[in-house]
Amino acid sequence: MTPEDTYRTIAAPAEGYYTEKRSRFLSFALPVRTIEDVKEALARIRKEYYDARHVCWAYMLGPERKIFRANDDGEPSSTAGKPILGQINSNELTDIFIAVVRYFGGIELGTSGLIVAYRTAAAEAIAAATIEERTVDEDITVAFEYPSMNGIMKVVKDLCPTIISQKFDMDCEMTLRIRKSEAEQLKAKLLKVETAYLKPSSHSLNL
Repeated sequence: MTPEDTYRTIAAPAEGYYTEKRSRFLSFALPVRTIEDVKEALARIRKEYYDARHVCWAYMLGPERKIFRANDDGEPSSTAGKPILGQINSNELTDIFIAVVRYFGGIELGTSGLIVAYRTAAAEAIAAATIEERTVDEDITVAFEYPSMNGIMKVVKDLCPTIISQKFDMDCEMTLRIRKSEAEQLKAKLLKVETAYLKPSSHSLNL
């Protein structure tokens, strides 16, 4: 089972291809972070393949994999977008957008044939992609007085968070990034250092 602070996604765009009864299915798997990314990717594909009969797609966003949508783009209901989304789910991927462009070959495939075609095309794009497991990280900003520097740096050395930014003066501040599952331990150790206090933290994905 995947730990709660990790997720699987693709490292870079990938493409796949499938043919059935002269219909051609071109598939594109793209890494995305937001719905705006999805809209831009879909617009680019529609523009490039303006003469295609259908551009069907699905996406999944976020480490918790709770933001998703599928679209049949005129194909019979659940014969295109749902099979594409099914491939995303079966590979436990997120932050991914898959579009399948269909050029009609003149022969109807039927609902079962369409499902197989879109599922296979999506699977081909995923198979061509490099899949990465990444961690969900949390950013922690700690403010402290200069005399507490040694204590803070010892905590940083012990737990090895990534230093995102730092400012050293009479009043010092550091922003640290650490895996979500280790964040509470880091916060507790920082707060033990005299004069240190935490500013409101933000969550971010370590990409």
